[in-house]
Formats: sequence, structure tokens, C-alpha cells
Amino acid sequence: MGKITGFLEIERQDRTYAPAGDRIRHFREFVNPLPEPEVSRQAARCMDCGIPYCHDGCPINNQIPDWNDLVYLGDWEAAARNLHSTNNFPEITGRVCPAPCEAACTLNLEDKPVSIKTIECAIADKAWEEAWIAPQPPSEKTGKRVAIVGSGPAGLAAAQQLARAGHEVHVYEKNAYPGGLLRYGIPDFKMEKQVVARRATQMAAEGVTFHCSVHVGRDVSIFDLERDHDAVLLCCGSEVPRDLEVPGRDLVGIHFAMEYLPQQNRRIAGEPLGDVEPILADGKHVVVIGGGDTGSDCIGTAIRQGALSVTQLEIMPKPPERENKLLTWPHWPLKLRTSTSQAEGAKRDFSVMTKRFEGRNGRVERLICARVDESFKELPDSEFELSADLVLLAMGFLHPVHEGLVEELGLTLTERGEVAANDQDYRTSREKVFAAGDMRRGQSLVVWAIREGRQAAHAIDKALMGHTNLPR
Repeated sequence: MGKITGFLEIERQDRTYAPAGDRIRHFREFVNPLPEPEVSRQAARCMDCGIPYCHDGCPINNQIPDWNDLVYLGDWEAAARNLHSTNNFPEITGRVCPAPCEAACTLNLEDKPVSIKTIECAIADKAWEEAWIAPQPPSEKTGKRVAIVGSGPAGLAAAQQLARAGHEVHVYEKNAYPGGLLRYGIPDFKMEKQVVARRATQMAAEGVTFHCSVHVGRDVSIFDLERDHDAVLLCCGSEVPRDLEVPGRDLVGIHFAMEYLPQQNRRIAGEPLGDVEPILADGKHVVVIGGGDTGSDCIGTAIRQGALSVTQLEIMPKPPERENKLLTWPHWPLKLRTSTSQAEGAKRDFSVMTKRFEGRNGRVERLICARVDESFKELPDSEFELSADLVLLAMGFLHPVHEGLVEELGLTLTERGEVAANDQDYRTSREKVFAAGDMRRGQSLVVWAIREGRQAAHAIDKALMGHTNLPR
């Protein structure tokens, strides 16, 4: 815990943002970190609550009260060691995690939780600044080889854990750089890509070999990987988007979010877009269909590209402004949240379904929408029209891509289409093949992917060696 009476004496403070009028002019991060003394004061608010529900609220079970206390006492280096004992990439989760730990904080009963996410990010950033984060190559090699397909947070976490255990780890990534959605999905204004690149550099120094621009199942046979390695871990994500099959869907100007967002990330990185149609929002009326984080990322990107207007549609009802604490705490509550991107000038509308797209000369010009009740039935006389030159579909993802390596391996799938593997041994229906992350559990948070990668590494190390010292 922090200071015994800290939660009574110190008001909650959190990071601030650059004004919207300034930040929409660029794609850089715009969060203003708290000064170090204030971070220590905020850590002092962590109370001796007996049962720290934040541990359970955090999918990777960060030892939050422990490193809060260390920050309060001024021992930042020990805090960084503690934080890294459960989380391979705290500077990433400190930027993009929605912080279910704060929802579970006892002080959230009064809407004043400890600023856990801010403190976590401050610890990780200071650890990099002070060079406390260094490669940790193994003292001995096991002689075992592991191939990991996909370099998102699950694949990266597993790779780092397995390399530190002494295995020869090869990571195969279809894109030009490691990171998966961390690099090609999350916009730079939420997390600049150097944050991911320096971790990849650290991991390479620990013995991880990255094979980028290699699409397994197309450029390399999955059976060759299976033959040449002692284990194969699939961390390919959940990449099949939910479509909107209504009349006019084939009009030009309607795109999936993950066709749109990676293009802007590649522009910023100086990567070629390849043989695809450039998708830009400048001078256009943009409609984003889907109310989640991906939709919010589309909003922020479209505004920065110079969209004339941005409207976000959500078929679900508008959530309440506040949750009923006694019914929801310490669980993640359903309540109205406004992201930084939404606050930059997007119009939001709830309980709306899209009936059809219309346009001229093969290009979309408008949506015909209607309002729905809580069972998603159309309300009488509720039809209306929205102008749209660009429509971005951000309605979530169904399951991993089946074509290619999944079908070739003949892997058993769940009813929802994910690769079947439990969360104990992470083994698929094929003996040497394991699966983790969104590919196994469905679309989820970065922090859940890190948990899955770490646990899969534990399972693989145990399967290969008969025992393991890796944490679960």
C-alpha cells in the first residue's frame, strides 16, 4: 500500500491531454505525463483495502499495491522490476489498456480510483529513461526450437518468455515490422511505434529471431515449420471482420476499419501501401459504424486527415452516464465513455441500424438508417438519411482467418470459429501446435493477449522440458 491516510488526504489526479485543436494537427502522442512528485503522491493514495480487487481486475494480475508502495517510497527501480515480473510490456498497456484495474479499485466506489494506468506508464517510461530495461539473454540454451506465427502482443510476450527460458525462438510476421495490431492497428496518436520497436530490439538481443514479410501458409509452409521446430505457437489474431450485408454494400467508399487504419500507420512509418486503393478522409463526410475502440481509432484518424464531418453509429442503446456501483463493482461496468477521439468533434448516435447504402456512379453517397428498440427491431416511422462519402465498418471481428494454415493443419475449431485450445496447456488438436491470444479466445484487449502469451510460454516450456520456471 501507499501512505496509510493517503486516500483521505490526496485528491485523484491524472494525466491531461493537449487541447483538441492542437492535437488533431498531427499524429503524435498528446498525453501530458504527470510530474514525478505527483506520480508519487498518486501512488500514496493506494489504500490497505484488505482484498486488492485490482489484482483480479487486471488480466495479468499485476501486483499493483506493491509497486504503488515502492513508487510512494521513491524506489522506482524496484517498482520497475516488480511491474515487469508480471507484464512484459507495461509501457504499452500504460498507453492503450482501458484499465479494468481502476474499475476494480476500492476507491472507485466513490469514482476516485487510484491512477493505476498513469503510474504504470510512468514506471515503465522512467525504466527506459534510466536504462533499467536491458536485454536478458539466457545463461544456458536448451537446444529446443520454437516457431511463433504472429507478432502481436500474445506472440511477442510468448517469444520473450521462451527466449529467456533458453529456447531458440523464431517469430514469423507477415508485415514488414513486428507488432501486429500494436503496429498496424493502433494509431500513432495513441502509441508511437518506437514504443514497440525498442521492445523488438530488446528481444532480438535476447535471442529472438524475427522473420518479417513472411506470410506463413503462403511464403513458408506451416508443415515445414512444424517439422523443423519442437513446438509451433499460433498467435495470428482474430482478423475476419464482421460485415454489414445490406443493399449497396458493394459501393465504392465502404471499407473495413482494418483496411483503413493500417494505411495511415504505414504512411507515417514511410512504408509503401502496396497495390491497394488509398483510403483517405480529407474533404469527406465520414460515417463510422461501430461504437468500440476500433471505431474510435477511425474517428481520430479521419479527423486528423481533414474529414468534413465524422458521425459514429452504434446499434446498441446509449449506456447510462453512471453505473450502479453496488451491482457492478469490482467488475468492468457498462456506462457511457467518451474517448479522446470522440471528444475531438465526432457526432455519436445510438440505437441506429443501417438499412442500405445508396450512391451514384458506383460510389457511396448516403446511408438510409432507422432507429431500433432494445431488441433491435425497427421503430415505426424512424427512417432517416445520412450523407457519407466514406463509410468505415468497425463492428468487431468474428474469428481468425481459416483459409491457409488453420485449414491446412486441420485444426479443431470452437463453435465461434476460434482455434480450440484450453487455457491450461494451450495445445491445439495437433500435437506440436499451440494457440494463444485472440486466435484462441476471440477478439479482446492487449492485456489479455499478453496474459495468453505468457501462459502459453509456460505451457510450451513445460511440454518441452518436463518442468518450467516461467510464471503462469
